[in-house]
Amino acid sequence: MIATDPTYRQLLRGHGAHVDPIAALEEVSAEVAGRTVPGYPHSIWQVINHLNYWMDYELGRIAGKRPHYPERAIESWPKSVTPPSAADWQRQKSELACHLDEFRKLSEAGPGKLSAPVECMHAGEEPRSPNVQAVLWQIVVHNSYHVGQIAFMLRCFNLWPPPAGGDTW
Repeated sequence: MIATDPTYRQLLRGHGAHVDPIAALEEVSAEVAGRTVPGYPHSIWQVINHLNYWMDYELGRIAGKRPHYPERAIESWPKSVTPPSAADWQRQKSELACHLDEFRKLSEAGPGKLSAPVECMHAGEEPRSPNVQAVLWQIVVHNSYHVGQIAFMLRCFNLWPPPAGGDTW
């Protein structure tokens, strides 16, 4: 399935079992975003920072930059566990929306752009020889995984479903 298919954009912004990350966060305050669930190490704020980290990283690679690939997974998570200020939380949500829009635009770029190679940044990528389309699909899957974690946390906080709706079964 190629990323120009409308399915990509539906999954990027939520469709079916995939929750729209923007809608899921619409009513989440900075205080709630900074909470954690017992047994899970990250807050919603940290998950959104993590998503923004990887989307920024991949947009950089697609643009031909050579972003630093972290040596350990923990490096792609924010160091601070302090709950965000209202301004920082709003900035993270705005950055998320901008990144999602950039990936949407890329998915509409056409086959020539989608088949363009993306330089590997670490040895584990080399056998896959990724192109733009492969990166787009990886982002949609990565985001869906973590937005599912956010839905779980919001449910634990009795804040699910969001006003825009979401699966409750």
